Amino acid sequence: MPVKIPEGLPAEKLLETEGIFIMSEYRARHQDIRPLQIAILNLMPSKIETETQILRLLGNSPLQIEVTFLYLETHISRNTSREHFDAFYKAFIDIKKRRFDGLIITGAPVENLDFEDVDYWDELRELLLWSNTNVYSTLHICWGAQAGLFTHYGIPKHPLPEKRFGIFRHEILDHLEPIIRGFDDDFPAPHSRHTETRKEDVQAVSDVKLIVHSPEAGVYLVVSNDKRKVFVTGHPEYDRGTLKAEYLRDKAKGLPIAIPHSYFPDDEPNRAPKTSWAANANLLYANWLNYYVYQKTPFSLEKLPASETAKQA
Repeated sequence: MPVKIPEGLPAEKLLETEGIFIMSEYRARHQDIRPLQIAILNLMPSKIETETQILRLLGNSPLQIEVTFLYLETHISRNTSREHFDAFYKAFIDIKKRRFDGLIITGAPVENLDFEDVDYWDELRELLLWSNTNVYSTLHICWGAQAGLFTHYGIPKHPLPEKRFGIFRHEILDHLEPIIRGFDDDFPAPHSRHTETRKEDVQAVSDVKLIVHSPEAGVYLVVSNDKRKVFVTGHPEYDRGTLKAEYLRDKAKGLPIAIPHSYFPDDEPNRAPKTSWAANANLLYANWLNYYVYQKTPFSLEKLPASETAKQA
C-alpha cells in the first residue's frame, strides 16, 4: 500500500527516485476507492485446485479485489462439471466489452503441441490480443507465458529432452524492477513443463526485458517495457503437495518421470516435501497487484489506455 507523507517532506524526491509509491495528504484526501477488477482465465485441468491457489495469493493483500473467472467456449473441460462453470465462470465472449484492471492466464497441459494445434488456440489468441486494449496488466503463467510471448512478440517455445520438474534456484538480473522488490538475490520456485523459452530469444526482442533467470531451469520472469505484461514460466502458485501429486499421477500412467528436483527431502518420495517458495510467490503477486495494477490503472476503466503492443500492431 502507498505511504502517505506530509506535503513538502524532504524525503519525497528520494523515495520517488527509488520507485516507492508515496502519497501526498492532498491526494489521500481526494482519493476514490473501488475494487480492482481481476479476470482469471483458468486453463489448468484441476480447476478448483488452481482457483484456490491463485485466490490464496491474491487474498494476501490489503487491496479490495473482485474476481471474474473465465473459460473459452472452444474448449470442453473433461475434469470440471458444467455446473461449476455455470455457477462460477463466464465465457470470454460474454465479457468482451468489459475492461479489467488485471488479467491472469494460467498454464495448461498442452506444451507438447504446437500453438496452432491446441483446440482453443484461435479463441485464446483473440483473448490475448483483446487484453491489449481491455486490460491494464496481464500476468501470464507457465504455458500461458509461452503463449503470450509467442502471440505478442513472436518468441517461440522449444521442446526439452525431459520434463523440467521440481524446485530450482533463480538469479535476479535486474534488481530495480518492481515485480521482484523485496526478493533475495537468489530464490527457489517450482517448474513443471516439457518446453522452454530460451534466453537468447527473449534478449533478441527489444520490447521485453529478462528479469529473472535460472542456471538450471532457464528463463523465469520477463516483463514488457511498458510494464503491462508479466510472463512467469514456472508455477509459483503451486501448493506443497502439487508436484508430488503430478509425480504420482505420471508414475501411475507409466510415463517417464524423474523425481522432482530438490523437492523431496533426500529425494525420498515417501517423505513429506517442505515448501520453500511460498514467501516468494506471495511477494510476486503482491508486487504485481501493487506496482503493476493498483498504482497504474485508471480509476475509470473507460479511460484505460491501449498497451504499447496494441499501438505497434
